[in-house]
Amino acid sequence: MRDVATLLEALPYIREFHGQTVVIKYGGAAMEDPELREEFARDVVLLKYVGMNPIVVHGGGPDITRYMNKLNLPVEFVGGLRVSDKDTVEIAKMVLVGKVNKDIVLRLNRHGQAAVGLSGDDGRLFRASRQSAPDGQDIGFVGQIDRVDVDVLEHIAQDYIPVIASVGADREGNSYNINADDAAAAVARAMGAFKVVFLTDVAGWLRDKDDPASLISEAGADEVEEAITTMEGGMRPKLQACLDAIHGGVSAAYIIDGRVAHSLLLELFTDSGIGTKIRPAQ
Repeated sequence: MRDVATLLEALPYIREFHGQTVVIKYGGAAMEDPELREEFARDVVLLKYVGMNPIVVHGGGPDITRYMNKLNLPVEFVGGLRVSDKDTVEIAKMVLVGKVNKDIVLRLNRHGQAAVGLSGDDGRLFRASRQSAPDGQDIGFVGQIDRVDVDVLEHIAQDYIPVIASVGADREGNSYNINADDAAAAVARAMGAFKVVFLTDVAGWLRDKDDPASLISEAGADEVEEAITTMEGGMRPKLQACLDAIHGGVSAAYIIDGRVAHSLLLELFTDSGIGTKIRPAQ
């Protein structure tokens, strides 16, 4: 009976979300664990089957780090962003575009929906420029997205699931490593997405980062803006990405635990949800 109740609970959400675009930032344990990779693919395919338009934006930080370690290259983060010289960007492009992206595309295809892999270079999807760390520190070829060419995505998303690797270039042809959270927010804004969902390796935004029981289930953009001023670490860019999406017209942004099987469906299609919802200020 619980399965039936869950289906009935999901129906109003399926009706509400029909025809809507949902941008999903895919990363963390959900990309690393073989079982979770399969469950994620099934969930995204289901979204397409029920009439939604999912767009997947992915990182691949652990894979990039592994290859950098093999090549004895330094790995450094500032404010949750990877310090990126030209060698780092070259490795990021090879790993994200040549390996991770194609793995995701193949998995979605295998579970019944045609997917197309893209990077910011394809069809000039992303126009990027250099950015600094939150404290102003130079972190190399780390990019911010100045423009998203929605024509490319709108054409592809009609029939396929777009899967986007978070790299891009500027007008001069310089390549940039782009934080996948920032990329997902930029795509959500440009596409006028209904929702944007960030998969991560914690339960959501925690009042105390060391206490999983301190989950904040819902917060307004004003509360996030106040909290983020003194925040450090990997949650900061995720919350900033949520704010960027909300301020760009996205109705809600979610930070959810990608270590939990079907967390994407649980957040979108149940009353209680599973992570943190960020909504516009009231």
